[in-house]
Amino acid sequence: MPRSPLSSALRSVLQPTHRRIAGLLPPAARRRYLYLAGHRHLPDLRDPRTFSEKINWRILRDRRPELAWTCDKLAMKEHAHRLRHEAGVAVPETLWAGTDLAAVAGRAFDRAWVLKPNHRSGLVRFGAAADVVDAETLGATRGWLRDDQSVLLGEWAYSEARKLFVVEEAIGGGEPLDDYKFFVFDGEVAAIQVDRGRFTGDHTRTFFTPGWEPVPVQVVAPSGPPTAAPEDLAGMLRAAEVLGRSFDFMRVDLYSSGGQIWFGELTPYPGGGVMPFEPPSFDAWLGSRWTLPAFPRPAAGAPADPRPAARGSAAPTG
Repeated sequence: MPRSPLSSALRSVLQPTHRRIAGLLPPAARRRYLYLAGHRHLPDLRDPRTFSEKINWRILRDRRPELAWTCDKLAMKEHAHRLRHEAGVAVPETLWAGTDLAAVAGRAFDRAWVLKPNHRSGLVRFGAAADVVDAETLGATRGWLRDDQSVLLGEWAYSEARKLFVVEEAIGGGEPLDDYKFFVFDGEVAAIQVDRGRFTGDHTRTFFTPGWEPVPVQVVAPSGPPTAAPEDLAGMLRAAEVLGRSFDFMRVDLYSSGGQIWFGELTPYPGGGVMPFEPPSFDAWLGSRWTLPAFPRPAAGAPADPRPAARGSAAPTG
């Protein structure tokens, strides 16, 4: 499958000029502008049908309490920790969290670690057990707490996340792991995205049905060759459904390492709704699985905010 249309769309969305212009627009116009930059056509946000349109509708309209905490990484982990026995997942231990990374400068942890901002996606630093939080790390992360993903992209739940640095144990001791992302609609997995070599130059992204049949679709990264299903696929499907069942849609990200299923994170706004799927029919099909709430109000059985009080059809095959 040719890569050029997707690569061009991604570059278009990420261009500083586009981002500067988008930042001057009111939220609804900003979403339309970013969508147009990625998809090359305007979205229908009055009657959204595709998955990407519905992500944009959620960004603009959905302010229900059960979504408010879903971009706060520590809160996600609390959610997974409460359901860990039913879901059968392990949750990476938080080694340190705070607003001043200098507080752990020169410190080495007793295992491989990952440094992330609690309120943002796409930023990460890795360290081995012997590595310390050094001056280079302090410099590279200096702007992490100032950078607010919700301001430009309008992704509301990020504005509700606490601005913190988080150091947590690296799953699998820091070895490269496949990243399994489950698209869960009302407690049912519709599709699985598998990212291999993320944060490397060999990043591939492949889609499968819950029965592990390859789906010929591409978004941002090139498709990789079909791979064998993980041995614990049934357990991962169960974990994703348990962790995502209280939402009309949630992407649940998991890992498999050492015979254990590990929780990664929840993702309420995959790709910000601006990265196109190829072919577009997959976007339409995925959207058909998502029933938006009639009114943005708390759903029955919705998970409580875990932060401290301080605040049905077959997948396409061609």
